[in-house]
Amino acid sequence: MLPRFQPVLESCSGRTFEQAHTRVPSRALGSTRKEIEEAALRSAIQWQQEHPNGLELSNHWPPGALEEAYERCGVITKDYAKTFYLGTKLMPPEKANAIWAIYVWCRRTDELVDGPNASQMTPAALDQWEERLEALFDGRPYDILDAALTATVAKFPVSIQPFRDMIDGMRMDLQKSRYHTFDELYEYCYKVAGTVGLMTAPVMGVEPSYKGPLEEVYRAALSLGIANQLTNILRDVGEDAYERDRLYVPTDELERFGISEREALNGMFAQHSGKIDDRWVRFMKFQISRARAYFADAGSGVDALHRDARWPVWSALILYRQILDAIEKNGYDNFTQRAYVRKWRKYVSLPLAYARAKFPPVTTPPHKQSPTEPAL
Repeated sequence: MLPRFQPVLESCSGRTFEQAHTRVPSRALGSTRKEIEEAALRSAIQWQQEHPNGLELSNHWPPGALEEAYERCGVITKDYAKTFYLGTKLMPPEKANAIWAIYVWCRRTDELVDGPNASQMTPAALDQWEERLEALFDGRPYDILDAALTATVAKFPVSIQPFRDMIDGMRMDLQKSRYHTFDELYEYCYKVAGTVGLMTAPVMGVEPSYKGPLEEVYRAALSLGIANQLTNILRDVGEDAYERDRLYVPTDELERFGISEREALNGMFAQHSGKIDDRWVRFMKFQISRARAYFADAGSGVDALHRDARWPVWSALILYRQILDAIEKNGYDNFTQRAYVRKWRKYVSLPLAYARAKFPPVTTPPHKQSPTEPAL
């Protein structure tokens, strides 16, 4: 069950959040990539239009409470995401605090199904976690880390729907271990990672000189989350198969490349040479091409973000994209080898990301509606 914390802060909020805002059921997202994307973007943009300055919450924080809450979130972010934390230090403190609060909530949510107590997690416990989410958006945080997020949504137009959708993604992890089509996988990737882009984009803000539609900025943020999750999936194929009996790559695409589910779970090694089977190489090239298309789609929108928020985004994009390079250098063996970015490459990449953030091209290429599917 979820750990129980004593409430540390009190709220003076009036009506409950559920009285003020109607929950969008997960089924309303749709069943295709386009439907899911459009529903998510529409919800986020509508929220920003309705709450341009954040929620009107009447919290009275004890002296020093918020400072302590944000400080704890910063420490956790630094411990678990050092490179990302470094990028946030270039942001104004108010934005950095908000990003840390969002990161910590996402990490706590992820650990419900992937942490040390994951085997004890139940749908009822996730329901309880969602009730806590509703409470903190209503100005009634349950603990000091929740308080940091409550303060964040009172300052920035951060919608509750991506947070709800992420919890739905955790429910999917409890219920599903296979995804037949890419549309099914896209829904999962959106819920567990694309949501992060929609949570953080309102905090990072838009460059004042940007004259394009807000939808394109949010679409790029969503694409970066999808790209990161697709990369995670490709990196962890062996770990997910051997340790969890999970297969996240679309099974209908396995079939198109002549690969059975059992072969993918056991590892695709040629019997005589011991090398990775050619079918798996072709399959992985296809999957990597798709992930790179989402990174490219994300990159086309980063320069629209406010300049003080670009470096952490470019850092995440460049470093995560290099994991795909590492999979290729490992000969597409993601069964017994873990692809990672070496430290020296990080040291080289971070200044490049900084330069890219501070000195964008004179003209930004037009943003695409959606990444183009690689040819089979």
